[in-house]
Order: sequence, then structure tokens, then C-alpha cells
Amino acid sequence: MQDMLTHLEKLRRDAAECALIRDLTTDIRKRELFTKLADHLTTLAAEVEKAIAAARKESEPPGSTA
Repeated sequence: MQDMLTHLEKLRRDAAECALIRDLTTDIRKRELFTKLADHLTTLAAEVEKAIAAARKESEPPGSTA
């Protein structure tokens, strides 16, 4: 589980970095590229979050209400 959390944080950092580069560049092609990269990494992070939530749910003891 910890490795998934580590990867999730890396995806979030990378997405933020791409968004920062996008905001700083004046080249329209680079802006479009880094927008796509930031969006893609954000989507990947959301998928990892779903996988973590599913893994946590599966590891709950039967009858747990948490």
C-alpha cells in the first residue's frame, strides 16, 4: 500500500510541475503539451486513488462500518 501512496504523491507532484511549466511558457505548442501532460497525470492520480480506496475496502474486516 505504501508504494501506491508514494506513486500517488509523485503523480501529483509531476502534474503540478507540468501545470507550472504550462503557466510559465510563452510558446503555445509547449503550453498545449504541458496542459495535456498535467491533465493526463491528474487522471492517472485519480485512478491510483480509486485503486487505493478499493484496496483499503478489500482489506477491511467483515462487518466493519469504517
